[in-house]
Amino acid sequence: MPLKMDEGWNQIELNLPDLTRRAYGTNYAETLRVQVHANCSPRRICFADRLYSDEELPSEFKLYLPVQKA
Repeated sequence: MPLKMDEGWNQIELNLPDLTRRAYGTNYAETLRVQVHANCSPRRICFADRLYSDEELPSEFKLYLPVQKA
């Protein structure tokens, strides 16, 4: 499944039940393993029951754009 990545930090959200149904025609049950390759440097990987708005997230889960110095 192709993903487009921009320069810098990216936030990727995958709907695992929908992805599993579309790709394999089955129901999503559970995630047993997550494999991260050496060319990635994730800040964190987390699982949630739904998408949360930015207002609902704690500050440590938010991604902030770098401040441009004038």
